[in-house]
This record gives sequence, C-alpha cells and structure tokens, in this order.
Amino acid sequence: MFFNTERKHIFISHAWKYNDDYYTIIDWLNHSSIVYHNYSVPEHDPLDAGNTSKLKSALTEQMRHANIVIIIAGMYTNHSDWIKYEIEESKRMNKKIIAIKPRGNVNLPFQVQDAANKIVNWNSNALIEAIKAI
Repeated sequence: MFFNTERKHIFISHAWKYNDDYYTIIDWLNHSSIVYHNYSVPEHDPLDAGNTSKLKSALTEQMRHANIVIIIAGMYTNHSDWIKYEIEESKRMNKKIIAIKPRGNVNLPFQVQDAANKIVNWNSNALIEAIKAI
C-alpha cells in the first residue's frame, strides 16, 4: 500500500483569545499520518515586530511558506483585523484555504465562506481528509 508522505506546509489562522482551538488542531495533526510543518504564529511564539507595518510583513513572510491555510472560522473572525488580513493575504498568494467550523457554530463569516476552498465541521477526521486532498 502506498502512503502519501508529502510534507504539508500549514498556517493556522486563529485568534489568540481562542488558543484552545488552535492547540486542539495541532493535537489532531500530531496524531494523524500527515507529515507537516507548522508556519502558524501561536501566542507562545509571537513574531518579533515593532509596529503594525513590520508585523504585517513578518506575517506575510510566515504565510508565504505555507501551501495550506486553515482558518478557525468562528464568528469572532468578523472582529479580528489580523484574521481578515490573513484571509486576504491567503487569497492574494493563491493558498488553499480550509475553513473549520467551530463546535456549535451554525453560521460562518461571509469573508471566510467566500475565501474557503473547503469548509469542514469541527471534526479531526474531516480536517485531516481535507488536508490530504490538497
């Protein structure tokens, strides 16, 4: 049997206020057969930038290396300028975007729906299969 061990380069767009969701996804990835490199910017490893312009440049550079962007698509996304920036940069750089709908969410922000190549429910198998398909 042939296993696809192609390394996936992943950036997870998330709000630091909801770090538990980010770490859950990391746990799912770590317990899957996916070989990946994480280009995300978690709260425990922030970018070193002194102002908004430098932060945007550094964030774009991180994202440039990814071929998949996962967006944790809670309704709070509507109120996060940084997540909006990451979505716009993902689209500009033609990244494949997987939106993951948090538990209990019925609606997704329009900007996320519009940008996503694939939308999955909050489920490890659904996310892993979507990543493998890209």
